[in-house]
Amino acid sequence: MSGVAPSSDQSDYWAILGLEPGGDAAALKRAFRAQARRWHPDLNGSDPVAEERFKQVNEAYAVLSDPRRRQAWESGAMGPDGAAAGLDPFASGFPAFEDYCDALFGAGPRRRGGSSDLGEPAAEPAAEPADPRPSSDGRGWDLKGRDADPEAAFAEAAAGFTGVTHAPPPPPPVMASSDAETLVCLTPEQALSGAQVELELPDGTCVELWTPPLAGDGWRLRLAGVAPGGADHFLQLQVRTPEGLRIDGLRVDYQLELLPADAVLGCSAVVPTLAGAVKLQVPPASSSGRLLRLRGRGLQWGDRRGDQLVEVRIVVPEQLDDDERALYRRLRELAEDEDRRP
Repeated sequence: MSGVAPSSDQSDYWAILGLEPGGDAAALKRAFRAQARRWHPDLNGSDPVAEERFKQVNEAYAVLSDPRRRQAWESGAMGPDGAAAGLDPFASGFPAFEDYCDALFGAGPRRRGGSSDLGEPAAEPAAEPADPRPSSDGRGWDLKGRDADPEAAFAEAAAGFTGVTHAPPPPPPVMASSDAETLVCLTPEQALSGAQVELELPDGTCVELWTPPLAGDGWRLRLAGVAPGGADHFLQLQVRTPEGLRIDGLRVDYQLELLPADAVLGCSAVVPTLAGAVKLQVPPASSSGRLLRLRGRGLQWGDRRGDQLVEVRIVVPEQLDDDERALYRRLRELAEDEDRRP
């Protein structure tokens, strides 16, 4: 199918991916992989232009890799918010999770289990892993290896219909939907490159998948429709070191607790980094929330290296003696006198 030029008020998704109209699935995936790596914010110093371009690349791939959304876009039926008339407005606007993983580092989620009803994998280039593919709407994996098609099922049943015999058995009770969540702890190296995670679902099914590269502490990954009742299963990523360092892409975050006097007067503090402890000079009059940068102390990806951000957090001692209380009272009096001055 040859591509159709979009109307003037629509983005040219082919141009965003650097492709000629009508590219096949393999070309789309190669182009998305290259463009996603090129414009990833963590590889461009959090440049807002790169961040916006990265969003456009994701949107372009999401539309062109979905036959229904692609047809709607090429026919001009795509709305200004990227939704197509007649399509589910809540469908994912970004590439399916396994496509994102595969595009960035060439490996996607993989199901494992003794069941033989996973279905045949979709045709893939020889260099790609032969894995069960996601459902056509891009919102998650089809656990039975094929999309449910009520009309096809009805037609199939009607073809063999000869007369009324017995009433069909009642349908099974509807299972209540309740999202589930699993905590996944990663090392900084695993978060940087991506790590294989094995997850056992409540029904006993084992799922093997890869976390995306340049992941961060607190990320939530969504597995759509795999929990009982068609609910989602979330993976909560935790990427921290015993010293209290938190990883977010190439950046390392650390909270430095200071006594009020040290924050007011400034001090020299020992701060952990991935390469060992270093001394940091805290400037005077540092309020809670102030960020101090240690350049080049983050993670490295190719020729790029992130920074470490140290956040000042002022901690008031729980126990104060009489002399310390007297000093704080005096400080408050001085502040009140300053406020009363004309």
